[in-house]
Amino acid sequence: MEVYGKPWIAADLHIHTKYSNDSFLSPRKIVKIAKKKRLSVIAVTDHETVKGAVETIKENSDPHNLLIIPGVEIKTDIGDIIGLFIEEDIITREIYEVIDCIKEFDGLTVLSHPSRGHKGLTEDIIRKIDLVEGLNGRSSHSKNLEALKLAYSYKKPVIAGSDAHFSFEIGKVKTLLYGVAMSISIEDLKKIIAYGARRLVGEESSFFVHIFSFAAEIVKKFLS
Repeated sequence: MEVYGKPWIAADLHIHTKYSNDSFLSPRKIVKIAKKKRLSVIAVTDHETVKGAVETIKENSDPHNLLIIPGVEIKTDIGDIIGLFIEEDIITREIYEVIDCIKEFDGLTVLSHPSRGHKGLTEDIIRKIDLVEGLNGRSSHSKNLEALKLAYSYKKPVIAGSDAHFSFEIGKVKTLLYGVAMSISIEDLKKIIAYGARRLVGEESSFFVHIFSFAAEIVKKFLS
């Protein structure tokens, strides 16, 4: 498909599997739904672990039609930070150490939903971040507008991610990446996400998704 004469691919750059404490989504289910919704790229970013990302990559039998970016979402001492293109767990939770670890693994740092759940976010931290999540499927419209304003004020590229914990959320918001072919290498994809043209599309989910996640977390604790 083409938009304004350029080929584009649809990417959902923030998805959680059952390896997050508040989701039941299996890696196999994620791959199936991503293909059904005609996503070309997804990033699996579980809370505190890369297990879900690694397993989702193994479940993907058709990498020519779906590229899976391994990642992780770390709850640091100032709020959540995503590392994209990394396949190793990060132990520290101190913000500067987390940023350094992601960069040492040759990954991209993403300030996820910056207007929701962050405290002590300084100018120095923002400048060290590669990308800002300007459209998060689980944030309110006003919070996403705040995130976009923050990104633009610091001239940071923005991305969109559904923050999906349940199947119906996958692909609800997307990053459209322009001029991308499915034969692209992971390294080139990384450069396009960091520097290329993009559009953020979709709409936010209802606040009730947070209640569903809270319930899932309680059930998982009860079953463990």
